[in-house]
Amino acid sequence: MEFRKMRRSRQELDHEACLEMIRRATSGVLSVTGDGGYPYGVPMSYVYVDGSGEEGSVGTFYFHCAKTGHKIDALRACDKACFTIIDRDDVVADEFTTYFKSVITFGRVKILETPEEILPAIRLLADRYSPDESEEKKTHEIDKEMPALAMLEFKVEHMTGKEAIELVRKREKYE
Repeated sequence: MEFRKMRRSRQELDHEACLEMIRRATSGVLSVTGDGGYPYGVPMSYVYVDGSGEEGSVGTFYFHCAKTGHKIDALRACDKACFTIIDRDDVVADEFTTYFKSVITFGRVKILETPEEILPAIRLLADRYSPDESEEKKTHEIDKEMPALAMLEFKVEHMTGKEAIELVRKREKYE
């Protein structure tokens, strides 16, 4: 599929700036096609594996969730999704605007359900969010949660980042 080009291309961020936001942030909103065709967006913690070195791959997000529910039902019906991260959103009241930076990704989600699929992905999450915990403690938590756990593997097909025009102008002024 050919994804749309950003209309305000001057505000588009390069790939590395998008990756910096992804590395810095700890959550975003996963949007899927929900019940009755309505969009369903849910905040999610994630871990990201950069795929820049892989042919045809931008990267992969991994999310953990329950094995049942609205999100899983929606993904079983349609694997296409969007994941959005807001890195900055500073309200500038006297200018009637916000100084924002965000990244939006589009791709397809695979539901990982077997222990062989889940274990490497949940380990990545544990390492990201509990880096100072012992391997023994991480293993204990993973083993405890495994029966109810599903993992989502979101393969990014397209990524764009954007920032407020005011931030672009400030940066250009000092370049």
